[in-house]
Amino acid sequence: MSTAPDQNGGKPPRSNLQLRVMSALVLGAAVLAVTWLGGLPFRLMSAAIAAAIFYEWVAMRRTPLPRWHVVLSAALLAIVLVLTIAGQAAVTVFAALAGALLLAGLSGLIAGRGLTAMAGLAYAAAPALALVHLRGDDQSGLIAILFLFAVVWTTDVMAYFIGRTLGGAKLAPSISPGKTWSGAIGGAIFAVVAGVIFAFHDSAVHGVALVAAVALVLAIVSELGDLFESAVKRRQGVKDSGNLIPGHGGVMDRVDGLMAAALVFYLLAALLAGPETPAHAFFTF
Repeated sequence: MSTAPDQNGGKPPRSNLQLRVMSALVLGAAVLAVTWLGGLPFRLMSAAIAAAIFYEWVAMRRTPLPRWHVVLSAALLAIVLVLTIAGQAAVTVFAALAGALLLAGLSGLIAGRGLTAMAGLAYAAAPALALVHLRGDDQSGLIAILFLFAVVWTTDVMAYFIGRTLGGAKLAPSISPGKTWSGAIGGAIFAVVAGVIFAFHDSAVHGVALVAAVALVLAIVSELGDLFESAVKRRQGVKDSGNLIPGHGGVMDRVDGLMAAALVFYLLAALLAGPETPAHAFFTF
């Protein structure tokens, strides 16, 4: 989850910044506690995030989707999440997700609304499943998730402060006018530093150079995920994806970079160590 205001954005009012920081600290502590517990609590948290993202994705549409189409897509998501909460194997839940996406896509075409709901289902569910199977039930999974948090949160915080301090050329002015190249580059550099520090302090890491490279990839993906969510909001004409989190907006607003990075991290790790124990690709005990 994001722990800072929008990266490199304009200066928020002091009271709003304080509210953001307080909310971030509370949420961060809660997330870390659930991550430490792992198992069912972590699966429930990941499922709740996916459900909130899908709700916000549908709710922010300029033109509402047909109710029956939304209900069907939500039911398909629920099936996938129930399987995930029940602790089914990665192959099973990702196969279920593939089937759910197919049905959601077909119903969208029948409804004449294209693949909007299917895209929202994929955007909500795939990263959540990645988080669950990265965490797994062992120490390697715990370290993998903590590494992911360290990289993404460092990227977010340092991109904001460096961009705010240095300013300079805009990164994507048509999508998110506040973001700068200085913030994006600075955030990525500090993310690599955080990854290297993490590696030096954990004997389970498979090489500092490998972890640094992964940290760089995840930092870039996190920033792209942030930009993607900004583009979605701009297209729908909304400032925030929701108003659930005080001072922050919606769930999508806070986890956009994290969810993108989690999915890429899982895919990289699963290619190296298999879909059921992906964390072992980088961290083993």
